[in-house]
Amino acid sequence: MLNTVSGNVSAIATSLRQHLPFSSHQDHDISPYYRNHVAAITGSGSGMGRELAIHLAKMGCHVALSDINAEQLAQTKDLLVGYDIKVTTTVLDVSDNKAVEAWADSVMAEHGKVNFIFNNAGVALYSTVEGSSISELEWVMDINFWGVVYGTKAFLPLIKNSVKESESTKNNKDSKARQFNEHGHIINISSLFGLTAQPSQSAYNASKFAVRGFTESLRQELDIQRCGVSATCIHPGGIKTNIANSARGNDSISDLGMRSGRKAISSFNKFLKFDASAAAWIILQAAAANQPRCLIGNDAKMIDAVQRVFPARYSQVLNDINKLSRKLKGKKRAKPADRKAAIAH
Repeated sequence: MLNTVSGNVSAIATSLRQHLPFSSHQDHDISPYYRNHVAAITGSGSGMGRELAIHLAKMGCHVALSDINAEQLAQTKDLLVGYDIKVTTTVLDVSDNKAVEAWADSVMAEHGKVNFIFNNAGVALYSTVEGSSISELEWVMDINFWGVVYGTKAFLPLIKNSVKESESTKNNKDSKARQFNEHGHIINISSLFGLTAQPSQSAYNASKFAVRGFTESLRQELDIQRCGVSATCIHPGGIKTNIANSARGNDSISDLGMRSGRKAISSFNKFLKFDASAAAWIILQAAAANQPRCLIGNDAKMIDAVQRVFPARYSQVLNDINKLSRKLKGKKRAKPADRKAAIAH
């Protein structure tokens, strides 16, 4: 087994070269890209949505904030007091298409333009396929996938028009390159679980894989149109947010040997280690650099590399690596006790 794992690790290391530098640097000045623009953000009452709003405010970008939780949304707005920007808030359920369309119209009415939409709102469900109800699956898909679709559909024409109105009159009609004085971007949040599937996460996987396919197709269309608007798909690993605490689930995962209830949420939270503020900054950098895909966290980069090298059996490779890691940790913990025993003898 050790030889197999060693060979797997070597192949993964080769694949990881595409992700170098492995740790993201945050020293690039992206404020000109966002200054005096307008950004709409869903799920901005906490987590990455709140941190996106704070970073944007610091760079002089006006923000239109939405969240289903009115109290948390108000708290985010309070954090932006003192910045020389306009802030508007809307209590919003992103699974309601008409409500999202109305919000987009209100953003245009209140701000006069819109340049960015961050489709960030999301929820989680832990359950086996057999154990999940249709209503639970619909709940996840309505928010995680259809919420992204509704946000994209409602804001895309508004963003394209805002950017078009900034088009330079000095453009050379014979040139394929069009010049715009403002930027436009769709930023959709998928997940590490939009790259690889996991047991107990079928609904979440389905929604995030769908966001990935939807966004990648959208980007290709926008590239062909040369309209000054683009799209980026974000794949965060374990980010410190409230998603675990608000997750729904059932005891069906006990059939997989997994913990359920409060223990499941506790285990989920242990996976969420990456700072939400740092994650938000990486997202903003990715959009400003017009990256098609953005992986956040070494866990996301590592697992993406495993999937690329072993597309048909990545789950087994990851299990082998986890088993080896636990075995090595067990040996490290045992060493102090061994030394004490030797001294006693």
